[in-house]
Amino acid sequence: MTRITHAITPQQPRDYHGVNWEGLSTLYRREVLRFWKVAFQTLLSPVVITLLYMMVFVVAMRGARPAVDGVSFAQFVGPGLIMMSILNNAFANSSSSLVQAKLMGTAVDFLTPPLSPAELSVGFTAGAVTRGLLVGLVTTITVWPFSRFGIVHPWAILYFSVMSSIVLALVGVVTGLWAEKFDHLASVTNFIVTPMTFLSGTFYRVTNLPAPFGALSKFNPFFYMIDGFRYGFIGRSDGSVLVGVFYTLGLAIVLAVAVLQIFRTGWRLKS
Repeated sequence: MTRITHAITPQQPRDYHGVNWEGLSTLYRREVLRFWKVAFQTLLSPVVITLLYMMVFVVAMRGARPAVDGVSFAQFVGPGLIMMSILNNAFANSSSSLVQAKLMGTAVDFLTPPLSPAELSVGFTAGAVTRGLLVGLVTTITVWPFSRFGIVHPWAILYFSVMSSIVLALVGVVTGLWAEKFDHLASVTNFIVTPMTFLSGTFYRVTNLPAPFGALSKFNPFFYMIDGFRYGFIGRSDGSVLVGVFYTLGLAIVLAVAVLQIFRTGWRLKS
């Protein structure tokens, strides 16, 4: 009687229904450990910046800022600052990771293993989402004593925090693949991401803007992310929360398809 054995060599990827789970989880852990090793910079620095905003706009101007739509200015601006931290950090994680990999020549670390374009997309996006949500959680804990906001619609907080992280993580992937140096990355951050964040109603109601700026602000996807997230805490919104749900969902799908296609072609990555 002959016994047949099947040996799996280290080079042979394990395949579970077509998904390389081991490779995907390794890429995800790499992305998480990358920012976790410098947690003082990646997690605590955004909290310090947010607290400075709270000091300037809330504490230093206490009594000078009127209530906004029936809630205190601190309760209004607090969720906006939290979402701003989530957006900036989700974008920064995926974009800087890819730019650094290209400049240091370490892109081969995730191009050589048997990872599909979809697995690369999920790995980089999930790592960035994790950083964005962790920063959001830490920022919420530190901001709450100054803002004292409640929780009115938990589903809105969960949906917009996760979906917004996914959108900005995917934008970061596209930017990181496009950028050839950190100057390119800084230009996108300084001239696109940061202005769109500040002009999305973080510190004010867009309905108070004169025409046509109020109407134009509602084409800004960051407006729906911050407005929907704030709706979860104070129960009030400047725009349609339902429109925000479908807007962010549609944007995430379009960006996911774009990132998948970019990884499939190897644009600016394999050349």
